[in-house]
Amino acid sequence: MSLRYFNQTGWTAIFNGTDTEIGRMVPVEGWDQATGTALVVDPKRGALRLVTDYEDFSHLERAEQVVAAVPGGGWRVHWNDEGPGGTPLTEQVLAWLITSQGRATAITVDAHGHVEDADGADDFIPPGEELRSN
Repeated sequence: MSLRYFNQTGWTAIFNGTDTEIGRMVPVEGWDQATGTALVVDPKRGALRLVTDYEDFSHLERAEQVVAAVPGGGWRVHWNDEGPGGTPLTEQVLAWLITSQGRATAITVDAHGHVEDADGADDFIPPGEELRSN
């Protein structure tokens, strides 16, 4: 599951797009106390806004909530063709994100400091082991 599916409330608002806005997924930040309607950040206003105020609001979808993060513990992840020019790439697991559903997602950091999830990895390599040949 991509990092974009994680947020604090466990919900994501889906917008179809309009003539001037592209379709998008926006984390739900909270709930309106009077109506119970989901609230998202409106970057143009710099404030929370009801999802129903947007003409292209479609629906809400469940997102994962991170409840803990634990160190990578020496695990590595391997992609067969994600390196430069489609070459193999192996990276250290920086941490494991643990969700409220008990799911663990490996988080890596590359040489440039970019953080990504490793859900698309071809192999997970336990500490002290080498990559298995396929």
